[in-house]
Parts: sequence; structure tokens; C-alpha cells
Amino acid sequence: MAGAVAVLVALPSLIAARPAADAGTSAADLRRAVLASGDVGFSGYAQATGGLDLPVSDQLTDVADLFSDRTTMRAWYRGSEDWRVDVVRPTGETGVHADAGGTWTWNYEAATATRSAPGPLALPAAPDLLPSALGRRLLAEADEEELSRLGAERIAGRDALGLRLVPAEEASSVARVDVWVDGATGLPLRVQVFGEDTAGSSAEAALDTAFLDLDLTTPLADVLAFDVPPDADVRQGQAGQLLQAATRAGEEGDPIALPAQLAGLPRRTIDGAPQTVGVYGRGITLLAVTPVPRRVAAGLRDAIAAAPEAVVDSLGLRIGAGPLGLMLVRGPEGPVLLAGTVSLDALAQAATELAAAGGDR
Repeated sequence: MAGAVAVLVALPSLIAARPAADAGTSAADLRRAVLASGDVGFSGYAQATGGLDLPVSDQLTDVADLFSDRTTMRAWYRGSEDWRVDVVRPTGETGVHADAGGTWTWNYEAATATRSAPGPLALPAAPDLLPSALGRRLLAEADEEELSRLGAERIAGRDALGLRLVPAEEASSVARVDVWVDGATGLPLRVQVFGEDTAGSSAEAALDTAFLDLDLTTPLADVLAFDVPPDADVRQGQAGQLLQAATRAGEEGDPIALPAQLAGLPRRTIDGAPQTVGVYGRGITLLAVTPVPRRVAAGLRDAIAAAPEAVVDSLGLRIGAGPLGLMLVRGPEGPVLLAGTVSLDALAQAATELAAAGGDR
């Protein structure tokens, strides 16, 4: 009887440890399954680990922490406009609740409720690092020629099929993206992003996010609902502030002349974004160009200049942190930030082309 009890106690761990079962699913079919997984309901526990030492000003410390530390999340998902993610920290929890009109972010300790409407400009936030959301986003614009199959792994107690994305753009600073996909639902269970400096098979990922526990039962609506407490301090979300700041910075003087292409990357059309903001590239390889307020640029310039690996020349000030590159240049009436998953050489080429187009007149 004691032996039987021991077997029953050990059974969950034995099941989780059994080898993963692979399948003959092609890379293209697996990508299609991922993109179709937006309606898969679930609840789970996930962790994202970043190893990027981003030099940022005081206004962007939350973004730096997101990509340089460990982020623990509990998630409940009913659909693309109905989900909840609680970010768990030693000092407390911050809950993000999504509905059809945007998101509410509730910080219990500070008693602040922040309302963010969907918009063309937004800084990365913890919910963006969920494997399910990040996997779909990174694979959305991938070409079949960039994809290949890996083997299989056991992740969160489920068989996960491996899918590798190697971007085709020469400007990209991303060596590869490995996405591990639930074979039954197409839900991404783990995403690993490797920079060019961590391209080896034994190298650590610049960003690694995975579910540790997962329940594929659709959660009840009551678990996701949020009502603003009567004594809460209600604030505007950062996305609206970014849009206003970019618009003001562009209106302070002559607008930046943004060409149709930079560093070999075509300009994208972003509905609702100011004309002074340009986004180039596709998929995992993106470059954003935007004027920034002088007070933000001053802190960012000091942070970049203090880094030993910073490059300072006649083009401006630039640095790479894993697959992320940052560069500050002089615009016609103020500082301009170039940022994205492109190499330092691509940043320099983009700055040169921007100046030639009139961005440095």
C-alpha cells in the first residue's frame, strides 16, 4: 500500500517528465495554427526572463526592467478583448484588465487605476510578454522561407512542437526566434529570442518567456471583470501620453523628412500615428523613428554615453543591447530617436539616409 501511495504521489511529475511526442506538422501549418489560436481560452502562470541591459532615461525605467529582469505573470484569457494579466512582484501585484475599449491597470498598493485606449503608439508592457501573445505577434508576418521545424519539448505539462524563425532582412539584429507550440491548440507555450551575439545553440536567449502551468479551460467572465474603486486615483495611460509627446515634439519646428525606406526596410502605414513618426520593416525586424522631447533625450543621451560599448561619431550616439538598438541623432528642430531590432550598422545607415532626406538640415 505504501508503494502504491508513493506511485500516486509521483505520478504528476512522472507525466510531466515523459518525453514529448513530436508530430509531422509542417512549419507553415504550425504557423497557421498559432495565428488561429487567438480564440483559445486559458488560465495559466508564466515567467519572462530578459537579459538586456538597456540604457534609458528615468521616464523609461519600466521598459528597461521588463527586458532586463524576471517578470512573473498570472493570466486569464477569454478572447483578444477579454483578458486579465496580474504581474506578481515581491511588493505586490498589478492587474491589467482588457475589454473592448482598452485596458484598466490597477495598482492596489498605490490605489491607482490607469485607463489606456488602443492607439498607434505604445510602450511594451508585461502582458505583451505572455508566450501566447508574443508568439502570435512575432509569427504574424513571417514568410514560409524563414520558417523551419524543430523537435518537441514538454512545456507546462503539454507536448510542444518547435518552430524556428530566422529573419531574412540583412538589417535584423535577431539571429532567430524559437516558438514552442501546443500541438493540440496551436497556442504558443514558450518563445525565445536570440540576438546575433547569442546565436550559438548553447547560448542564452536575450528574451525567454514560457508558461509554467496552463489550464485550457476558458475562465469565467467574473474573474476578468474590473470595476474602478470609488476612492481610486484614475489616470491616463502611457499610450496617449506618448502620442501627445510625439505630436508636440514634431510640431516644435520643421517636421522630420521621413523617406519611404531606411536601411533597406520599407516604411509601414500606421493609422493614427503622427506624420513625424515612422516605423519601418516587418515582423521581428522593426525600426521606429520619432522626435523626442528634449528632457527625455537629455537623460537618454547621458545613459547611452555612460555605457562603455556606446558608439559616438558624427552621425550621433548609438548602442546595442542584445537584439535592441538605440540611436540619438539631431533633427531639424530637436533630437530624434531611432530604435528597433536592427544592427548598429543598420542604425548608422538609417541615420545617414535620414540626413540625406532632410532629417538633419
